[in-house]
Amino acid sequence: MRYWLMKSEPDEASIDDLATAPSRTLPWTGVRNYQARNFMRDTMQLGDGVLFYHSSCPEPGIAGIARVVSGAYPDPTQFDPKSVYFDPKSTHESPRWMLVDVEFVKKIALISLAELRRHRELADMRVLAKGNRLSITPVTEAEWRFITERLA
Repeated sequence: MRYWLMKSEPDEASIDDLATAPSRTLPWTGVRNYQARNFMRDTMQLGDGVLFYHSSCPEPGIAGIARVVSGAYPDPTQFDPKSVYFDPKSTHESPRWMLVDVEFVKKIALISLAELRRHRELADMRVLAKGNRLSITPVTEAEWRFITERLA
């Protein structure tokens, strides 16, 4: 089992949206970074843990826990000319962008970036690295345990 931090803007998909979605799952659409896409396509597996992170909002931070519940498959937004995620170079025969489905596990009190930075056990988390802009980053088992057992 692996662990991930997955960022979403809450006005696009929040932990509350995930909690109230049919079957409490959502496709993780809109990823347009090759490294993040590769994590979903090549590394994520069913059952992997997800720290659901709210980004680009007044108070960014970890808002909930989820899990990966599908293998990677083509993100349909890349084919939709009306979508902000449309990619005219992507084809059904050779899709560029993939996604996985995530399932709600639980909502937690928001763990802010400032709170994450307060703990030396989390000093090496990729989300805390200067210049990190990836929407999906790996989380170590030690980081996962610290957050889910001590902070969440």
